[in-house]
Amino acid sequence: MSRGARLLRAAAILALTLFCLFPFYWMVATSLKTTAEALASPPTLWPHAPTLEHYRVALIDKGVGPSLVNSLIVAVGTTGLALALGLPAAYAIARYEFRLKRDLWFWFISHRMLSPICVALPFFLIARSLGLIDTHLVLILLYLTFNLPVVIWICADQFRSVPVELDEAAVIDGLGRFGIFWRIAIPLAAPGIVVSAIFSFIFSWNELLFALILTRAGTRTAPVAATTFMSGYELPWGEIMATGTLIVLPVTVFALLVSRHLVRGLTMGAVK
Repeated sequence: MSRGARLLRAAAILALTLFCLFPFYWMVATSLKTTAEALASPPTLWPHAPTLEHYRVALIDKGVGPSLVNSLIVAVGTTGLALALGLPAAYAIARYEFRLKRDLWFWFISHRMLSPICVALPFFLIARSLGLIDTHLVLILLYLTFNLPVVIWICADQFRSVPVELDEAAVIDGLGRFGIFWRIAIPLAAPGIVVSAIFSFIFSWNELLFALILTRAGTRTAPVAATTFMSGYELPWGEIMATGTLIVLPVTVFALLVSRHLVRGLTMGAVK
């Protein structure tokens, strides 16, 4: 590739990166501006007098702090339960042949084809009849329905990439089926497991529709709390952007910390 082509490609990558990152920068910058600066026309690119007042109002006065805790409880609970149930199922699908295996595989994947709005009312009626409205458990079980297929889908492919010869060698060394699964398959498929955990966590953290329907003030999640700032009379952009930053920041930091596993897990098994 010529030098001009390399420079052109670098410029295109830089332009695309700036285009993707600018909304996040604008959100953070607006959250640090005073109300006058946030509503100024033309707008300023950066805050001239940075303030954390909007974060104080969002966390303390508007109750976003407890909502972030609720989101963390639901996301961690859903991710942990999805991994606990999904990993054995993915390993069985990857390693064993049994009747109706293809039908079972399609049944798992078909859960991701459901439109959430189509099942919102039935889920609400079921949760109300069971007395689960305004509880963390109802969101964890509901999100599990949509996250479990993701875990099985990703991890089954990771387990298939682990050579069967390792299982056979482990049997000779005296390991049972559970020992092979726990001590060999899981460590070797760790990148894919991390990817599925990230996706499950992000889906649970960002979900709005079911949390809006099934929670009240006691267990509302952060995305639901963000909607409470909007009214027919004013839009407090500073508080809205501060809440958005608080919602996006934990997931972004988490993804950056495990980015090495994320890239490896997405490409593992693509080339045999």
